[in-house]
Amino acid sequence: MTAGNESDDERRAKGLPPAPSLPDDETEPRPPAPKPVQVSFWLWVVSGVLFVIAYLVVFLTRQVVIDRLIEANTNPDVTPDKISSGTTVLFAMLLVGSVSFAVFYILFAWKARQGTRSARTVLTVLAIITLLFQFLLQAYTGFTLIATLLALAALALLYIPSVQGFFPKVGRR
Repeated sequence: MTAGNESDDERRAKGLPPAPSLPDDETEPRPPAPKPVQVSFWLWVVSGVLFVIAYLVVFLTRQVVIDRLIEANTNPDVTPDKISSGTTVLFAMLLVGSVSFAVFYILFAWKARQGTRSARTVLTVLAIITLLFQFLLQAYTGFTLIATLLALAALALLYIPSVQGFFPKVGRR
């Protein structure tokens, strides 16, 4: 066993990981998140929920799209059954993807609200992927456009000058 008063450097020298921090051990409590960061968190949550709702509606109303695709089909090799199953799989994947992105939005927005700088970076990447998906693939509806705009607003709130001090820079070695 090791002594409970060892520093992290002493533990690393012995080949041990840093000691876990316990709630009672905190010497300096983290200040509450600035208002823009708190608002950003809720915008990320609403954006994620809107994406899930939008793609759930698309999935549930897929028959309309399937019927249009069957009517527009001129290739005899592509049967209505293939169109139906392919469209259903595509919309199911979009729904699963939207749930995944919503979970990532909420998880990393939570971490950003705690002051984790890397969470802000991950949210930036997620927002870029969302933008590319929405506009390059033209896979958008009214709800997804609103959700994308909310995500962009939430992202902007994480980068305004008044919150920069809340996201400390990582020290260089």
